[in-house]
Amino acid sequence: MKTLDASLSDLQPTQMYICSEKLAAVERALNKSATSEIDPVPVKRLGGKVVLTDGHTRAFAAFRQDRRSLPVYWETDELDWDAYQVCVDWCLREGIRTIGHLQSRIVSTDQYETLWLQRCRRMHEQLALKRKAQTAQPAPARYRRWRAET
Repeated sequence: MKTLDASLSDLQPTQMYICSEKLAAVERALNKSATSEIDPVPVKRLGGKVVLTDGHTRAFAAFRQDRRSLPVYWETDELDWDAYQVCVDWCLREGIRTIGHLQSRIVSTDQYETLWLQRCRRMHEQLALKRKAQTAQPAPARYRRWRAET
């Protein structure tokens, strides 16, 4: 996996909260590490922005250590990019444009479950229903006429 350094200020978050317990664990691990290296996080170009697809806690820990950059790699997995776009839109509406904007959004595990994970589950359910409805729609009348004529 080829990695590169990306400026933290150039990475668009796709999540609106940081779990305080997970952050504490990441920061403990970084403090114990002799090199204090942060594992690379995956990114993807989406809607003209370079977005974090995972690793928000590691990115935020780097921000709290006053780092300016973070090792990243290009996401190659096929993920639900419609869902990621919804998450980016949510973040932008809330003024979250960099990882530092999550400073006031550090929450407990229970709050993270309620505020973020449940919201994401509902969004995935809505996307699934929307996709199902799109595939169940009858063909336009023009197409049905053409099929009948052939």
